Amino acid sequence: MTDYREVNRANWNERVPAHVASPSYHVDDFLSDPSYLSGVVRFDRPRLGDVSGLRGVHLQCHIGTDTVSLARLGARMTGLDFSEPAVEQGRLLAARLGLSVDFHVADAYDAVRVLGASAYDFVYTGIGALCWLPDIERWAQVVAGLLKPGGRLFVREGHPMLGTLEPGERYADVRYPYFETAAPTVVDEGGTYVVTDAEFSSTETHEWNHGLGETITAVQTAGLVFDSLTEHDSAPWNALPGLMTEDAEGEWRLTEHPHRLAATYTLQAHKPQ
Repeated sequence: MTDYREVNRANWNERVPAHVASPSYHVDDFLSDPSYLSGVVRFDRPRLGDVSGLRGVHLQCHIGTDTVSLARLGARMTGLDFSEPAVEQGRLLAARLGLSVDFHVADAYDAVRVLGASAYDFVYTGIGALCWLPDIERWAQVVAGLLKPGGRLFVREGHPMLGTLEPGERYADVRYPYFETAAPTVVDEGGTYVVTDAEFSSTETHEWNHGLGETITAVQTAGLVFDSLTEHDSAPWNALPGLMTEDAEGEWRLTEHPHRLAATYTLQAHKPQ
């Protein structure tokens, strides 16, 4: 059986230099403006609240732009990703910004073993992470293992409703599973989600959708207390090309009737004292 991690890692390793060079990741803005934050963290900030002085871990951190943004807000951050080139870029970016961020190369499911149990005030998971994991219950157990008593989970993710859709000429068609399945959805596409002229050779990925009910239940089963769920009509990437329009903050909504689609959600929970 093909190891989904090796398939996906090859794809993500190849994306790294394209993402670092792409204006969509705003590396130059981070370097030129000491107050610059990623668009994802700017969107999250009103719900995230004050993280100054808190010890946080960003799972599946990719090249670290959201991780260093949280560090700029005063959090003592750790980043973890399974792509070594991505982690190398995260370390380089943090060093160039003069930030102390602890980066590790590891699979998300190995985070407790690598980083230690009950060590963090908050676990942060950003956009486009959970779809690369086959088992949402196992992920929630990892989150619970990382958190200190009283610590909290903050995740903004692509909505599973959006995950079912494929763009057509005028409307989106329901093509993919809403619920978690044992077998992955195998996708073979040559591009990526940011502006780039790069061409890739490792184009196949293995992905899973996770229904909202499955995700909330997984969090509760892991022993966390579910706090809130907010659904948003926007996503920070052009998820349905030809059907969405970008606003001034870099969020994309359906051009026609944006209230018809839940594009992303924010979920928060905490570990009991």
